[in-house]
Amino acid sequence: MDAFLIATGVVALAEVGDKTQLLAFMLAARFKKPLPIIAGILFATLVNHALAGALGNWLISLAGPQTLRWVLGISFIAMALWLLIPDKLDEDDTRIAPYGVFLTTLLAFFLAEMGDKTQIATVALAARFPDFIAVVAGTTLGMLLANVPAVLFGEKISRRLPTRWIHALAALIFCALGIATLLGAGDALSLASPLPGNP
Repeated sequence: MDAFLIATGVVALAEVGDKTQLLAFMLAARFKKPLPIIAGILFATLVNHALAGALGNWLISLAGPQTLRWVLGISFIAMALWLLIPDKLDEDDTRIAPYGVFLTTLLAFFLAEMGDKTQIATVALAARFPDFIAVVAGTTLGMLLANVPAVLFGEKISRRLPTRWIHALAALIFCALGIATLLGAGDALSLASPLPGNP
């Protein structure tokens, strides 16, 4: 449950003002069809974050608990610093292909999310917490919590959100995760150890 709640919270906060949320605003303004846009965001995020989660779980097998502790601790702190840098859409992210609303959203979101903050966060969270499903479900829900209102209410809400403060809070959470990981919270990343009863 901790993995799900942490993943949901940090991704929802990190996504505010992120380039994929800016893309959601743009798609909503262009197509004015919220349901296929939301469906496209959901499926793109599920696929993207499932791949990121699988990568994070795979990283656990590559390093011992102590090495993994340092890599993840530093990664979370780096993520905290990255969150403080304002995001913007690249020109490639704003190109709209003539594939229909759902498929256009699916492709645009999937590609925009590649190497994005929330995808990297998913990799790190999946490496930190052993519950793949909880992490992917949490990060996907976090994306929806940030992007569904963006699709439904448009840029009206973006002007009212204290984006800097929200990013500062997300950065603080990532920093706390990083420090806790470096200090050995979770028993030196016991996630990398065999489960009880397993060899």
